[in-house]
Amino acid sequence: MWLRRWLETLVRHESPSTNRLAVNRLGDEIARQLEALGAAVDRLPGGERGDHVRAVFEGDGPQILFLGHFDTVWDVGQLAKMPLREDGGRLYGPGVFDMKAGIAVSTLAMRALGRFPESPPPRVAMLWTTDEEVGSVTSRAAIEAEARRSRAVLVIEPSLAGGAMKTSRKGCGEFELTVRGVAAHAGLDPGKGASAIHELAHQIVAFEALQDLDRGISVNVGVVSGGSRPNVVAEQAHARIDVRVPSLADAARIESAVRALQPCLPGTSLEIRGGFDRPPLERSAAVVQLFETAREVSRTLGRELREGAAGGGSDGNFTAAAGVPTLDGLGPQGDGAHATHEHVMLDDLPWRAAFLAALVRRLGALK
Repeated sequence: MWLRRWLETLVRHESPSTNRLAVNRLGDEIARQLEALGAAVDRLPGGERGDHVRAVFEGDGPQILFLGHFDTVWDVGQLAKMPLREDGGRLYGPGVFDMKAGIAVSTLAMRALGRFPESPPPRVAMLWTTDEEVGSVTSRAAIEAEARRSRAVLVIEPSLAGGAMKTSRKGCGEFELTVRGVAAHAGLDPGKGASAIHELAHQIVAFEALQDLDRGISVNVGVVSGGSRPNVVAEQAHARIDVRVPSLADAARIESAVRALQPCLPGTSLEIRGGFDRPPLERSAAVVQLFETAREVSRTLGRELREGAAGGGSDGNFTAAAGVPTLDGLGPQGDGAHATHEHVMLDDLPWRAAFLAALVRRLGALK
């Protein structure tokens, strides 16, 4: 089966975000495949990362953008530890779920649309990037620019459990707090010191107070370090904090509160760096309308689509924040993203390809 062979080729080309040569080898494979299907393909330089692949299938009407990434969290050599294998209708392998199966079904969708030249589809662009797993620093400008040229963005990241689409994603922020104090002998002159670690403890409590899980705001102080020896009042301490928020308003409020933090202990000072690098994908009216169109298409193919929210971010966060209707989670069902049991459901692959092809046609027909 063509789809199965293409997906296995994608997985066998290991492509960790941090290995530019390996990522570019897979980019070459993707570019060749899309060119063979008639696309005009560009390689967009990714600097220290691999080159992003942009492909355009010409057609009638406004552009539809397929968006995703082909970098993974797995180092080269992981395939030997978790080889491609089929078991119980599932295909296992590093990167197969997040998100090489999405690239595979998107390619098949375009292959299918090319079989009906008497009824040309709309213009379709594909942007497959190489640094999504490490923050999308080199690809963000290209993502936003391509989105603004598009009527809608379809993010081919994995679907939620049961195949649901993602109509909202949290915004993602990371802050780094450095506390400076005054060193002193912990036994002879403790009063002459100002402990950066003690001050950091106060600030951790302050960060915790910003959390509001009922409203979807999570704050996690995930990394802490500081001090030099047990008998020295700590001169420095550090913390890294992950923050997730459901709305741009929440992001602005949390960032303002973090910037306003002040030291509690005399002799200490704070330095705060970082911020929100992914805005939230909010469930706007445009997102809901796009989902309703997708649900109508899925019904013609015998399925009832559901929607849900995701705590993690994707490149769809950028396109939605740019004001372009965005629907996320159109990739195949599976489980185990970033885990050793990563897999996709094989029987979902052909349906997803058919669904994407039908959705493109429907979107192209809208006035």
